[in-house]
Amino acid sequence: MEDTDVQTIVKQAIQEFLQEQQAKSEPAYKTELVEERKRREQLERRLNEVEEENKRSRQAAEQAERGAAIRAELQRLGVAKVDLAYRAVHDGVFRTEDGRLLAHGDEGEVPLKEYLSNFVSENPEFLPARISGGSGITAAHKAPRESTDSVDIENIRPGMSSEQMERVRKEILRVASQNLRGI
Repeated sequence: MEDTDVQTIVKQAIQEFLQEQQAKSEPAYKTELVEERKRREQLERRLNEVEEENKRSRQAAEQAERGAAIRAELQRLGVAKVDLAYRAVHDGVFRTEDGRLLAHGDEGEVPLKEYLSNFVSENPEFLPARISGGSGITAAHKAPRESTDSVDIENIRPGMSSEQMERVRKEILRVASQNLRGI
């Protein structure tokens, strides 16, 4: 009988020791779990913020790309005041799921190029004036006649004589006016 009493006492002592150890370690586990939960929630919040920022960045990039495509097409069509024309048409342009740019036109959804072509033909005031000049043009703005001695870009340098500088200015004005007239 004494053997059973000793065994029972030893078992009870071991159980009490284990329960005491578990009671000591449980608050540490609970605290660690609470800290881990807080860290996880912070990471989830940060992930949501990053996802939202990414979404805004993608939208901004898509808008910039859409704006660049519209402006490029308007320039290709010869519009003189691209920014003004862009402001007039950009709200009607949208991107489809497959990435194409369409616009809400009179006939429904039409491709961007067709929509802008129709817009420019209906609004010729966005195109450059057909007749250059008029009562406001002065002789100083007209391009000088072709000169026999052309200007080479390698010859333009600091310290040039006033005659050479004037010749260079005239040549630049001549080339610029030819480009504006489309020659």
